[in-house]
Amino acid sequence: MIPAIAIGARVRKSPYFNKTLEEGVTSFSTYNHMYMPTGYGDPEAEYDRLINGVAMWDVAVERQVCLKGPDARDLVRYMVTRDLGALETGQGRYVPLCDHRGTLINDPVLLPVSEDEYWLSIADSDILLWSRAIAAERGMNVTIYEPDVSPLAIQGPKAVDVVSDLFGEWVRDLKYFGHRETRLDGIPMHVARSGWSKQGGFELYLQDGLRGGELWDIVKEAGKPYGIGPGSPNYVERLESGLLSYGADTDDSTNPYEVGLGKFVSLEREDAYIGKEALARIRDEGIARRFVGYLIGGEPFPVGNQHRWPVRHGETHIGFVSASAWSPRVRSNIGVGLVSTEFAEPGTVVTVAAEQADIPATVSKLPFDIPA
Repeated sequence: MIPAIAIGARVRKSPYFNKTLEEGVTSFSTYNHMYMPTGYGDPEAEYDRLINGVAMWDVAVERQVCLKGPDARDLVRYMVTRDLGALETGQGRYVPLCDHRGTLINDPVLLPVSEDEYWLSIADSDILLWSRAIAAERGMNVTIYEPDVSPLAIQGPKAVDVVSDLFGEWVRDLKYFGHRETRLDGIPMHVARSGWSKQGGFELYLQDGLRGGELWDIVKEAGKPYGIGPGSPNYVERLESGLLSYGADTDDSTNPYEVGLGKFVSLEREDAYIGKEALARIRDEGIARRFVGYLIGGEPFPVGNQHRWPVRHGETHIGFVSASAWSPRVRSNIGVGLVSTEFAEPGTVVTVAAEQADIPATVSKLPFDIPA
């Protein structure tokens, strides 16, 4: 039996928290010091809505770090590993952040809001503290704070129909990570074409936490013709799609090259940024591990391993499975994790040391192939 998570005042609740209770949420995790819904009691239906229809997710745990002021742009450039080019207002970017060792410490989405204001929509680590420390040490003229912003995701192939019904046909023209400031029944927000799935969708960056319940009801009503229902960042779909989960799939020495983010590392930039020298050294020396998929044998098993499963080749420990589940579309147990590069070639036969037994597995490319 898995113990229940205690709900109390110490951990922050989202503006949609009470609505998730009304919808019958059955499980939470914690993420960015907040409660994050992880299920509503019918995982098959939640998966089906994402793959074939439309789902709404409370993802307010994607907390925002606002950098505002004359030096905000310079601070952004110093913190991120990729070349941001012209940094066009209204067009977001995926921006890995590294420390001075070249270790990945977050992989947020950067939203340029204006010429002197930028939001980092962060994964699960304290980038607010990191940003303040860097800015203070460099004497930068920038204010760093968490704004009143709480994303609500609308995901799935029918998400674009729901969002266009709510806001107008212009949403169909947004590029991926594109965003626009707008209002819905007077509720302020940014609408962004984004979300943690490969099924398409949008995130509504609510800018008034007191109106979270109101926004939830509006989206739910608009989605009724399309069969909308509650869900959460979907564990199975993210595995199938090979989406990286910072903190779940990474550890304290993971670098961008190991997890397929090398294309977001620009060593050709003339300017300095945090981790640049270390990342150049890592590139030249080569990586020791690689983020891969696993096709895992045996009978279908429940979603999620409670611990990282060691992976062996013969008697040699070569890596781990960080997340696993039965995939209805791949028609196999699947997993993801880090493995030694010499065993990372797709087709390599390995052994996964699950809690109950050793299970044969095969290394796979990511994303997984989905049979027709």
